[in-house]
Amino acid sequence: MARQTSLNAIDIGSSKISCLISIPSQDSEKINVVGVATTPSRGVRKGLIVDIEEAVGAITDCVEAAERMAGFSINSAYVSISGDHIQSQNSKGVVAITQPEGEIDQEDVYRVVEAARAISLPSSREILHVLAREYIVDSQRGIKDPIGMAGVRLETDAHLITSSAIAMKNLARCVTDIGIDVSGMVYTGLASAHSVLTETEKELGVVLVDIGGGTTSLSVFVEGACCYSAVIPVGAKKVTDDLAIGLMVSLESSEKIKHFLSKQPEVTVEKTTVDEISLTKLGLKEETKSVSRKTVVDGIIRPRLNEIFTLVGTALKKSGYAGQTPAGIVLCGGGAMTVDAASACKRVLQLPTRLGTPAGLSGLIEEIDSPAYAVIVGLVLYGAGKQHEYVSVKKSGFDQFTKRLPLKGMFGKFVEFIKSFLP
Repeated sequence: MARQTSLNAIDIGSSKISCLISIPSQDSEKINVVGVATTPSRGVRKGLIVDIEEAVGAITDCVEAAERMAGFSINSAYVSISGDHIQSQNSKGVVAITQPEGEIDQEDVYRVVEAARAISLPSSREILHVLAREYIVDSQRGIKDPIGMAGVRLETDAHLITSSAIAMKNLARCVTDIGIDVSGMVYTGLASAHSVLTETEKELGVVLVDIGGGTTSLSVFVEGACCYSAVIPVGAKKVTDDLAIGLMVSLESSEKIKHFLSKQPEVTVEKTTVDEISLTKLGLKEETKSVSRKTVVDGIIRPRLNEIFTLVGTALKKSGYAGQTPAGIVLCGGGAMTVDAASACKRVLQLPTRLGTPAGLSGLIEEIDSPAYAVIVGLVLYGAGKQHEYVSVKKSGFDQFTKRLPLKGMFGKFVEFIKSFLP
């Protein structure tokens, strides 16, 4: 298959692996989805690769299915990363502005972010993201973009997300083994935030909770910037396990029952809730024909959801931002679709709660119009933003370099000729 310029993403989760292939529009800011596929995950547990051969096989199946839909093969992709090895901390960076006239340029911003990155870390850990929360120019706080402003001192408050170096290497190997370059690794909570959170929510203060199969990712946004990130090693697979034990059925059957209940609204006849739910249409291997909705939802599913959201509340208190999120909780991930999840979250955390459906892409979006695909959509949107950022840094960096050279004669003409081809 012929290769095309595309923006691609692979979400490697504990329960499913998704691949999304998109093509940015040339004449607008639209990003069109041309291929998408999802396969059951293998070789992954709680966000970590535990069997490289199994994981490579599952990723290959998923990518090939997406490539068949798109009609061409891909050679690079953004990849999600999760697991309880993800940690975060806040850091400060300070630099002097280089230009004699004191105007801040892209190079100054780059240097101050690098200064914030200079923290002491064990050799087993690597920095995954450096997110500038705000810039401070000569003691003036709250600046989002300092480029073009005048000053002599530039500071930044940055949010650093770190990861296990081994986990990153294993994940990268699984993707590169099938001939795909890793454009970047993105923390699942940050990726989901790009697709489900609004700018107003981020500005007011909001908590994103992405419930995956094996882990729950948490990201706190205050005043428009991410200020806390954490991963809880409990996910929706625990609900499946509890159903299998409580109903004495296989894991496959309990997963079917969980999805069936999530799609079934409560039925009332003459103001009385119908409790018995028929399972004959599910084609279960067991002889179970019906279950009591009250027993399953109130007795099995709700206690596990309460536990997950209690752990989220503990993490939120630990962050120090518990009282600064009036926009409440936005739930996403496959686990967010579990029956009673939103109401359980609202009840346990005492905060307004809504389900986050990914937005921002066009084209073949019917298959990804669900909270379960928040990460994969967010990876593409993150990649699109990074590409624009890279182009602007590359161009301004070259301009700054050439400004310092005595551009005379043939060399000067050659440099101008090269610059004419830059975006």
